[in-house]
Amino acid sequence: MSVEFISSLLILGLLVGVLAGLLGIGGGLAVVPALHYLLPTIGVSDQVGMHIALATSLSCIIVTTSSSVFNNIRLKNIDFSVARSLVPGVVLGGLLGANIANWIPTEYLPKVFGVIVLGMAWQMFRSVSAVTSKPMPRSLITTLYGTGIGTVASLAGVGGGSLSVPFMNRHGIEMKKSVGTSSICAFSIAVAGMIGFTLHGFHSDDLPKWSLGYVYLPALLSISITSIFTTKIGVRLAVGLPTKTLKKIFAVFLMIVAGTMLL
Repeated sequence: MSVEFISSLLILGLLVGVLAGLLGIGGGLAVVPALHYLLPTIGVSDQVGMHIALATSLSCIIVTTSSSVFNNIRLKNIDFSVARSLVPGVVLGGLLGANIANWIPTEYLPKVFGVIVLGMAWQMFRSVSAVTSKPMPRSLITTLYGTGIGTVASLAGVGGGSLSVPFMNRHGIEMKKSVGTSSICAFSIAVAGMIGFTLHGFHSDDLPKWSLGYVYLPALLSISITSIFTTKIGVRLAVGLPTKTLKKIFAVFLMIVAGTMLL
């Protein structure tokens, strides 16, 4: 590991913290592409690079969303009645996504990630002009939606905010509470997905030193150290920005990430 590698991770952590608080995404949409680019520079094999990026991203999300959840609870930005229905589903989906990713050939994983994020961007752009809202579905239906969100999010190594936020917003939950509640969902997805990737990683013989399964501990620690300090900045920005502005920022960011991975 070089000084440049660690410095890049520390700077990445600053960005991840802001994104976690601002958009409720846990920062995975920045961590996965960054690690996919950085890991080969320290000799990590292409055969495990993307799996390590996904697993480490989910591990970072656990740290960043912990701080984000705390700040959103303090600001009363969480709808706990919705969270109780979504969380069981996203936990199940998080485990399913990790298992599916383990069976996808390595060379296709970056493209899968790009396609998923592109779909997230389209969904968010679509929601910018939405003016009607539906009532929140029954608990069982909401849990099933949560399972789908968790599966896709874990497969992409993200917290799922770009799916859970539009879902809640479309069903009458205001944007700030949608983002806050999304942080709890992201934490749950990350824990389940990380467990799945860690267990699968124990069967790989091509991992770099200081790995726990597919989780690369030096990257986890470096990103987490700085992200903790900037999460509250993102939360404050989210409180002060209009709903449509938040959605547009979210959608543009997703398009940039998707284009980076696909091209």
